[in-house]
Amino acid sequence: MIKTLLVKMVIIFSIAASASIETYQFDSPQQEARFRQLGFELRCPKCQNQAIGDSDAEISGDLRAVVYRMIKEGATDGEIKEFMVARYGRFVLYNPPLDQQTIVLWLGPVAILILGGVLVLLRIRRSTRALDQRDS
Repeated sequence: MIKTLLVKMVIIFSIAASASIETYQFDSPQQEARFRQLGFELRCPKCQNQAIGDSDAEISGDLRAVVYRMIKEGATDGEIKEFMVARYGRFVLYNPPLDQQTIVLWLGPVAILILGGVLVLLRIRRSTRALDQRDS
C-alpha cells in the first residue's frame, strides 16, 4: 500500500514538474539565438538583478512568452526592447542607452575611480612631504 502511494506521488509530481517547463518552437536557429540573447538583456521587473531568461518568477515567464510572440511576428530586437521599456521603464534593460537620464550610471563609476586616484595621490604626496620635513 505504501509502495503504491509512493508510486502515485512520484507520477503526480513528475507530471506537475513537466508541465512547468516552457518549450518554444522557432522557425530558425537565428530566432532561437535572438530569443536567448534578449532573455539575458532584459531584466525581470520583480526580481532583484535577474534576467528574464534565468528567472522563475511568473512575470518573467509572461515576458518570455511576449518576446517569443514578438519574434515570431517579425519584430526587431529594438522594437521588443522599446515595447518592454514602454511598459516597465528603463529598469528592464541591463544595458541602458547613454543619455541624460543614464549618464550617472555610465560616468559615475569612472568619476569615482578618478576621484579615488586623486585622493590617493594627494595622500601619498602629503606623507612624502611630512617624511621629508621630519628628515630635514
